[in-house]
Amino acid sequence: MTREVHPIVVAPRARSRARSVRARLALALLGLVWLLVAPAVHGADRSVVVLHATGIVDNVMASYLGDGIAGAARDGDAAVVIELDTPGGSLDSMRSIVTALEESTIPTIVWVGPSGARAASAGTFITLAANLVYMAPSTEIGAASPVDSSGGDITGTEGTKVMNDAVAYITGIAQLRGRPVDWAVSTVQQAISTPAVQAVDLGVADGLAASLDEVLAEANGKTITDKAGQQLTVDVAGAAVSEASMNPVQDLLHLLADPNIAFVLFTIGFYGLIFEVIHPNFATGIAGSISIVLALIGFGSLPLNAGGLLLVVLGIGLLVVDLNVTSHGLLTVGGIVAFVLGASALYASPGNPEAADVTVALPLIATMAIISAAFMLVVVRTVLRNRRAMALRPVPYGAGSNTPVPAGTPGEVRSPLRPTGTVFAAGEEWSARTADASAGAPPLPRGAPVVVIGQQGLTLIVEPAGARPAA
Repeated sequence: MTREVHPIVVAPRARSRARSVRARLALALLGLVWLLVAPAVHGADRSVVVLHATGIVDNVMASYLGDGIAGAARDGDAAVVIELDTPGGSLDSMRSIVTALEESTIPTIVWVGPSGARAASAGTFITLAANLVYMAPSTEIGAASPVDSSGGDITGTEGTKVMNDAVAYITGIAQLRGRPVDWAVSTVQQAISTPAVQAVDLGVADGLAASLDEVLAEANGKTITDKAGQQLTVDVAGAAVSEASMNPVQDLLHLLADPNIAFVLFTIGFYGLIFEVIHPNFATGIAGSISIVLALIGFGSLPLNAGGLLLVVLGIGLLVVDLNVTSHGLLTVGGIVAFVLGASALYASPGNPEAADVTVALPLIATMAIISAAFMLVVVRTVLRNRRAMALRPVPYGAGSNTPVPAGTPGEVRSPLRPTGTVFAAGEEWSARTADASAGAPPLPRGAPVVVIGQQGLTLIVEPAGARPAA
């Protein structure tokens, strides 16, 4: 018996269903691979930009932070972290930084750190303007109350205007970022300064973070409100950290705003100019002038107290006068006292809640005073030794002396002899001319050693040292 075998025919609908299942399995597999790979790829393309804001808030810092925030937003970076440690500074610069933070299209984070840092005065406004705030242990945040140049409270119309403006401004920042308004206002009205732990408890800061890694770990996943009012989740997981530093010119200009650096430059510059007057050599005069100009640039960003500056100048002046007046050291003592008092009062108390509260470091004042006293001791001993040596000479010296200068007396050219000029000989400066006054005789330059061979009235006749063989 023969059985007929019929082929099995698969319906088109069944084949289509099989292909669909395979396609779904392939898509699911690709999706799983993407979920595993995407975070690494995403993190590799995006980074967290770290900006360092240390020292006085000035136009250099404002430009640096503004450019850094704008550049990070333009590059689509994951976030910007500002490492902040400042005593305050310029009102205009502070407002510029606050505006850059508020207008940023990417998350902004302020980290008051490392340990020991502070966000004072203008730093308080800047910190509150960020989306997220973290503070290292042993740091603090707070503002100074408005005071006048003598340290007293500002009264009258001016005081009311300054206070109201500061209160309104910090209130607006606190409301925008959801920070405690009452605390923010108290930093202006009552000069409240708050340590890190208490700041976290009050909601001023979002948490404690001892390092940048901890800041990023705490910030990741937090929800913020962007410039457009939309909710945005901070995603910095796996993102590379990129530090953007100031360029060399910005570094130099910002360094000049350091209160100690500005003080040292001014003091050294003043000594350089004085030394140039006493002993002309061009080098100290040029160096002193440059130092004073650099100091004045730094003073422009600092709350300079004119009275303190005048005391510093007076103190240095008294030290110089003591070189030419017999005061038995009284002028030196008075000069040192005036110098120390002036350095201590060189910077005024802040005149508004944003201004920096800075002073010259006491160890630096003591060091500069000791150096000045030591310098005066060396100079006075040298002057006294020279005076004693001159008193033992057989020839009386003095301005306008008619006593002949002995032939053979050595000297030094002070202004070039062409053929006339001046020389220093026998303890004072004389008019002089060369023995060879012919038209073709070479001039004797400044500093050239000469020997007196004669004298006509108050004019010495000289020739180059060594021009005649020894007898």
